[in-house]
Amino acid sequence: MAEEFSTEGMLDIYLYENEQLLEQLQEIVLEQKDADCFDEDSINEIFRTMHTIKGSSGIMMFDNITAVAHKLEDIFYFLRESHPEHVPHLKLVEHVLDVADFISGEMDKIRNGSSADGDPAGILKRLNSFLETIKKGADEDAEVPENVHEEPKQFYIAPVATEASHFYKVYITFSPDTVMANIHAYKIVYALKEVAEDLLYYPEDILSDEESGENILKEGFRMLIQAQCPEEEIRELIGIGYDIKQVDIYECKAEEFLQGFDFGDPTAPPQTSPAPEAETTEAKTGEEGGQAEEAPKPQKPQIAPGDFVIQSKEPGKHKKLAKDKHKNEKAAFISVNVTKMDQLMDLIGELVISESVVLQNPDLKVPGLNLTNFNKAAAQMSKISTDLQNVIMSMRMVPLTNLFQKMNRIVFDVSRKLDKDIDFVMVGEHTEVDKNIIENISDPLMHLVRNAVDHGIETKEELAESGKKEKSKVTLSARTEAGKVWISVADNGKGLDREKILAKARKQKLLEDGKADSEYTDREVFQFITLPGFSTNEKVTEYSGRGVGMDVVVQNIQAIGGALEIESMAGFGTTMTLKIPLTLAIIDGIVMETEDSSFVVETGVIKEFVSVRENMMIHEPNGEEFIMIRGECYPVLRLGEWYGLKKCTKSVEDGMMLIFEVEGKTVCLFVDRLIGKQEIVVKPIPSYIKKVKGLSGCTQLGDGSIALILDPVGLIE
Repeated sequence: MAEEFSTEGMLDIYLYENEQLLEQLQEIVLEQKDADCFDEDSINEIFRTMHTIKGSSGIMMFDNITAVAHKLEDIFYFLRESHPEHVPHLKLVEHVLDVADFISGEMDKIRNGSSADGDPAGILKRLNSFLETIKKGADEDAEVPENVHEEPKQFYIAPVATEASHFYKVYITFSPDTVMANIHAYKIVYALKEVAEDLLYYPEDILSDEESGENILKEGFRMLIQAQCPEEEIRELIGIGYDIKQVDIYECKAEEFLQGFDFGDPTAPPQTSPAPEAETTEAKTGEEGGQAEEAPKPQKPQIAPGDFVIQSKEPGKHKKLAKDKHKNEKAAFISVNVTKMDQLMDLIGELVISESVVLQNPDLKVPGLNLTNFNKAAAQMSKISTDLQNVIMSMRMVPLTNLFQKMNRIVFDVSRKLDKDIDFVMVGEHTEVDKNIIENISDPLMHLVRNAVDHGIETKEELAESGKKEKSKVTLSARTEAGKVWISVADNGKGLDREKILAKARKQKLLEDGKADSEYTDREVFQFITLPGFSTNEKVTEYSGRGVGMDVVVQNIQAIGGALEIESMAGFGTTMTLKIPLTLAIIDGIVMETEDSSFVVETGVIKEFVSVRENMMIHEPNGEEFIMIRGECYPVLRLGEWYGLKKCTKSVEDGMMLIFEVEGKTVCLFVDRLIGKQEIVVKPIPSYIKKVKGLSGCTQLGDGSIALILDPVGLIE
């Protein structure tokens, strides 16, 4: 049977589901890292997570992942059952994160087509040692339970039933040609956990025993369900598809429910039997081929693996039933390959371009044409196109939660290694941005957070010297404003040393000759740290001191049309803010012309349009130009001269001035004429064309011509 067992079709689902579980695991652990111990719900959740990963990895035959997950499951099983005191909490947190890192690393190998060949020996040894330590710390007279894969003798205690509880015996027959019926059976079990107060099934080893699939096909799948919902809802959750041939559901009394899986004739309702002698009944497990031995007494149900002791629920703590939820919540999410989403986004972009070509067709400008009906149809088409674009854009938007949790992990790891006690605060982690944006800002954000912990936050000795009593804190926040996402990394540490940065800049000959230090604004001084090779650290550490990193941060952020702002006050901390676009795909832009060339600039960076007169201009001997507008003096950049267009308009009175405001700097851009506002589909400039300063991409206009997209940051620098 093992030779015929194929895992190829399940691999994507395995990787996706376990990745989600690991993210949830890390979130739970990091949320409670500063507590004295894990609460009961977290212990149960971590135990269930490891049990699920162990089972699915066993099916996929990734033995090293299975071994590590099983050993961590042992630890949390012991914590759940024995409630030991004096468990070293931070050590336990580190062990959980180590296991998560190991499994993530192995999954990355699998995803890249390699073998999951990591050696788990070291981590297993550390986990064993930790388990032995907390066992020795437990009460010597207390019985220490063992979490073993083979079921020991157990005791079943039925959850407390209420007057609203119903008891069902379910018999499911699968189609004879169903592949991996045990996996289909597990899907049913997983779906029913939403509503079940109590759930038992046979065969009980559907995840760990490959042969259980054959047994299910031959003998059917049997379930015992206690729930506060009608039979129709049970049947709806199970569903009938190509794999399920028939579903028989019989409502019974509590006494019959406790008799276990002796359904008798599955086609006939079970007969009423005397009540069991005791509420607690011993379960027996079969010894050969996953078959259960015939129970000498009818009141002996089988117990599902992993549910080692099913304890009664505490009074008043009832599980929220699916029937209490809105019906639309069921099956509300579907996993879609990101490549398909990218293709769909490209098609939407082409649709936007095609719409512009149709609506701006020169044939429509013929005098005397009656375009009333055409304009109505065009308006409807434009509305549908805009709605479709908004829906597709929203599908690509994902919250920053997972990215922020990764930063939480970095703060935890680095602060432990540097022996710094730091509170990590997340604000606005549910802010949504385009998935491609998240991929581009992950590394820059990680570097900024490491800088805050290493450079910004003081050591315990420095805190003692400065007399600071406030606890060290790193705050990661996000918000949206004017079509941009603002992500800030703030610390309450020692701040940037202006004089030290200026001294380093002078040593590297970065300061202008004849310009006094006092003439540099704080913003200008702090920007020096973003230059390649610039570092004020005198000692190289694992995290900083080599003068690399901040320049890469700026380059990566500018590559997606973003910017970095730095604010700092000596002794009070530093705030570094990323300003990035919500999406990279489609933007609102202003189309303009200089000579016969078309250019586009994003609407958000334009402060205003101004028609000017010659007497407002100031001409410097070195060729630089400035303009006075309402008492303010701004530098002027002529777009035609910037790109060497010789036939561009020379007189400012015949053109138009656009006032840009980027990164706190203002500049006036002079162009020949404005064409209008248009939705722009951003296309990258082909790689065979040399990179030109001030350009970030290109697009196709409605008349089929190509327009270049301006990069305001490149023009101002």
